[in-house]
Amino acid sequence: MNRRIIQHFLLLLFLCLMNYEGVRSTKILNKPPIKTIKTEYGDIYDCVDFYDQPAFDHPLLKNHNYHPQMKPSLLTRESIPTPSRSATLQQMGLSVEGCPAGTVPIRKYTKEDVIRQKLLPPPEGTVHVVDPPLANRDNFNDSKSRRIKPLKGYKLAIVSTEDNPNNKFGGASMIAAIYNPRSTGQQHSACRLKLIKGKNIIQTGWRVDPTLYGDNRTRLFIHFDDGTNSCFDLLCPSFIIVNQQITLGQPFNQTSTINGKLYDMAFQIKWDQEKGNWWLLIDNVAIGFWPKEVFDDFENFATTVEWGGVVYSPAGVLEPPMGSGLYPLMRSTAANAYCRVITLLNDKGQNIDLLGSKLPTFSTTPMLYVAVDVPNYPGVDYNHTILYGGPGEI
Repeated sequence: MNRRIIQHFLLLLFLCLMNYEGVRSTKILNKPPIKTIKTEYGDIYDCVDFYDQPAFDHPLLKNHNYHPQMKPSLLTRESIPTPSRSATLQQMGLSVEGCPAGTVPIRKYTKEDVIRQKLLPPPEGTVHVVDPPLANRDNFNDSKSRRIKPLKGYKLAIVSTEDNPNNKFGGASMIAAIYNPRSTGQQHSACRLKLIKGKNIIQTGWRVDPTLYGDNRTRLFIHFDDGTNSCFDLLCPSFIIVNQQITLGQPFNQTSTINGKLYDMAFQIKWDQEKGNWWLLIDNVAIGFWPKEVFDDFENFATTVEWGGVVYSPAGVLEPPMGSGLYPLMRSTAANAYCRVITLLNDKGQNIDLLGSKLPTFSTTPMLYVAVDVPNYPGVDYNHTILYGGPGEI
């Protein structure tokens, strides 16, 4: 009896502490709003003063000279040559007018959000392994000798640049098909563009993540990792929003269906040669940037770029679908998850010609998920294209 009482007491104490921590964290994350917008999906976004946004809580940004009218420099504005297939960016806007001038939209967090997000898995870090023993090579589907070992619970199907510390990439992009793969509980499924230099990692794309967002919608996301701190969207002071209508964590109003209409969107990360910041552009529209101050060694260039899919499932839980939920089909785009017109920039901001260049592919579990690199995919709208996906464990 006494043991049961103690167990109940400890459980109540734990719940009280979690509730207190949730309330305390929302006071840090949520800034005083000038205007509040509630979307048709029930999300609430606060229009906060540009200078009150979470990024400026970073100790190295206390004496910054950033302002609401900031734009990428002319050297950074080279756009993806092929437009996306939908008007989803405009439809994603919070409202016709968006936030007032001098303010930016920030998602409002509840204590339930904070408590739920404490269950997020560790970051999707990878360990690069060269030439594993022959006995272990059956677990890899890789076109080069380079191997990647993701953290436990993660499964990848990606195409990547060569893992060479002498690489110097000033940006990358993709036009990715938007899907809504089934994910429940602590599962998540995503398509991402990822730039890496040492322990510094930034990425963007779309994801279905019930733990992060509290629902099963496909949402725009970013992730930041400096080797010590890591977070999604604006959950840590690492990213400065400049757009008044589009922000992070917003759902895509429309997603692709197999053998139905395709919806895709252009995702770009580019280094600003004049200011030294890393800009995020969606359909060639500037959303914001990672300021150079939040990194300890990410100036000028990245050394590795990855495109493709990632899923996560905790131990004992079946793996979720990736992309469209189907394996790539070379002769059909109607059922494929893809990243088309992939581009790379060198450290001078110039396009690197990828047409005809085969890139390394990697699949953690080829029986579940596959990535295929197609340097010359048929059709002017595709150019260098990556196909990826799989059903998971049905």
